[in-house]
Amino acid sequence: MVKIGMVIGDRYEVLEKIGTGGMSDVYKAKDHKLNRLVAVKVLKQEFSENENFVSKFRVEAQSTAGLLHPNTVNVYDVGDEDGINYIVMELVDGITLKKYIEKKSRLSVKEAVSIAIQVAMGLEAAHNNGIIHRDIKPQNIMISKEGKVKVTDFGIAKAATSNTITSNVMGSVHYTSPEQARGGYSDAKSDIYSLGITLFEMLTGRVPFNGDTTVAIAIKHIQEDLPSPVEYNDEIPISVEKIVLKCCQKSPDRRYQSAAELIADLKKSLITPDKDFVNLVDPDEEGATRVASEEEMREADDRLAESETMRLKTDVMGEYDEDDRYDDYDDGRRKKRSDYDEMEDLYDYDRPRQPRRRPAQSNQNNNKIEKMTIVMAIISAALVGFIVILLLGRSLGLFGGSDESSENASSELSSVTESGDNADGIQIPDVSGKTYAEAVSILQDDKGFKVTKEADSKNTAAKDTVVSTSPSAGERAKSGATIKLYVSDGSNYDAKAATTEVSTAVSEGQVTVPNVIGMTEEDAVIALVEAGLQQGTIVQTSNEDANLTGKICAQSIAFGTSVSEGTKINMELSTGPATVTYSYDARIDAPTEGENYNYGIPVKVTLVTSDGTTLLSTTTSDFPVVGNYKGITAPTGTITFVYTATTPTTTNPETGETTGGQPVDYTVTRAVTFTQEN
Repeated sequence: MVKIGMVIGDRYEVLEKIGTGGMSDVYKAKDHKLNRLVAVKVLKQEFSENENFVSKFRVEAQSTAGLLHPNTVNVYDVGDEDGINYIVMELVDGITLKKYIEKKSRLSVKEAVSIAIQVAMGLEAAHNNGIIHRDIKPQNIMISKEGKVKVTDFGIAKAATSNTITSNVMGSVHYTSPEQARGGYSDAKSDIYSLGITLFEMLTGRVPFNGDTTVAIAIKHIQEDLPSPVEYNDEIPISVEKIVLKCCQKSPDRRYQSAAELIADLKKSLITPDKDFVNLVDPDEEGATRVASEEEMREADDRLAESETMRLKTDVMGEYDEDDRYDDYDDGRRKKRSDYDEMEDLYDYDRPRQPRRRPAQSNQNNNKIEKMTIVMAIISAALVGFIVILLLGRSLGLFGGSDESSENASSELSSVTESGDNADGIQIPDVSGKTYAEAVSILQDDKGFKVTKEADSKNTAAKDTVVSTSPSAGERAKSGATIKLYVSDGSNYDAKAATTEVSTAVSEGQVTVPNVIGMTEEDAVIALVEAGLQQGTIVQTSNEDANLTGKICAQSIAFGTSVSEGTKINMELSTGPATVTYSYDARIDAPTEGENYNYGIPVKVTLVTSDGTTLLSTTTSDFPVVGNYKGITAPTGTITFVYTATTPTTTNPETGETTGGQPVDYTVTRAVTFTQEN
């Protein structure tokens, strides 16, 4: 049993209990080796006694320990001591998204979408590392006092689902995907479904499906259509409504296929919320009767030919009874019969359905052979015609390329014709210089390769940068082949020689903004990522310094500024000297409750452009602050809020000690983009 003051693992001193859940208790602790505060999650006794569960839980926790991202709660350690199974995680000073929703009833559209983007970014990093969460819900999403969103409990999710923990214990049935509710295979698209349900709750203040039992709720996920969130909040714009509906499609194939796709649409919705840009497949429309295309008819012919071949083989099998013949081949030949049934419906719908028995008349065999021969002749003629047209077009330059490329196309097409697949395989793209996550996305997600990682300590590249691959870039490999990535461990990297960045942490969770002015866009993004920051918006702008053309000429937060890890830095990319001005129709809202601000507190508000011009400097408690500014010489700027607020008070139920209640100075910044004037 865990007691306040005890030391776990010879280093983690338990300070206080800060939370409890269905499977674990969470304690605030001090790591005496690294002199930092951490969160220690301890499994409850009933789960600690299940050796199979503990083993899987430990493996999953260890696998997620390598997942480092600003939008995930990082796992530092995992272990057991005297029957206490625990994981040590980053301590987030904040509340769960569930409590945040309960506190505000429902969130504004902009805030809900912003939170969803951060959650999706954390999931994208996990999915790129082969980690599926499987238990996304507001209870597993933390919001810090600085407004940073972090996903937690990766390890517990898979361990629990691997051991049939009941939905009552998991508390997850309201957010589970249909495939998980059926007990089937779950993947990244299952996480996307659960995030869609979470977004629904943020927007409406309620979950879409409810019931008296967990089974009843699970059945609704499987069978019932998701209600539109607009039914409960008519302020939701069409783009956000359709994003929720697409995330929560019953069929995984109709959902967003990756977190990156979802992030792209969420970001669009912030810019153009009322634009109908989400590609949502209507199941009724998808299944409606329509005229088959030529390509579909050719595929139908192929299937018919295959079916006829199977029937011919059946005809010469003798006098065996049909049911006896197929008893041992139920998964194979009966499927071919099903294929034939579909073709029979397509081509012979006027013919009465007859029992399929071995025909007695020989002319039936002749008719079948004749029909199959005609079909195969049509297919062959079409294929030969396609090849001739392609080669003729290549030689005349209609499709681009040289004579040599035409010959290559001819040989490649010949290979496809003979084997049904390109015998040379897929060309391996060059991913050297990219981060490991980017390389995995390109090779695994885009090309279908499997990826393994091997550390390389002999190069001078930055940590987590791909140095080379095996097989090498340019070579070919079959889809599904394994590509080994040699990734720098950063041991020989000279940051001073590579960039002018400053990445020294000035306090826990704080980093210093590097100087990216004068860098190319690619180098600037790398410098920010290596400093623990994120790329924000990159806008093109003119700059009078011709030497900066094609390079970063301004950044939203100045070089040397101390900011929270994971902060987004907006940048301006110079297009060369020009005279361009911008305008800004300002409507500046107050800091949020999550930033520990209460209405009525005086705030100093400043609006400064990225080239140093102060547009606004005032102290007020009356929000929103409105104004109209024209003739601005920079495309971006920063709004800064400075105010003093009292920290929330908390009382330890065991000791009665009350903490908090002290006045603290807060500084909150927001990036802003101006509108170019005509």
